[in-house]
Amino acid sequence: MYNTDTELLFPSRIISELRDQRGVYWQKLVDRILDQEPTSIDRLAFVLMIARLDGCTTCNADSFRAMRGCTQCALQNVRRFRGNDRELVKMFNKARKDIEPYIYNKKD
Repeated sequence: MYNTDTELLFPSRIISELRDQRGVYWQKLVDRILDQEPTSIDRLAFVLMIARLDGCTTCNADSFRAMRGCTQCALQNVRRFRGNDRELVKMFNKARKDIEPYIYNKKD
């Protein structure tokens, strides 16, 4: 079974749908991310954070997650995250820190 909402990693087109799943800190983070260009470091870091949270690297075409699609998977994982919103913001900051060397040390 193939779901057209299933991609290899968390797609940034879903970010806006995650906004109302948590509290104020989370909503502020999502609003900040939505104001960024698709290739900005913040947007890329957000995608990395959600990919880690959702376990995108272990998803495959035959998995239940893939059959439900990326949108439902992301909504469920953000909603079910047991930590508070500040912990999610810390996860975002960690993801941002993790990708900074790749962004700022590009060789043209």
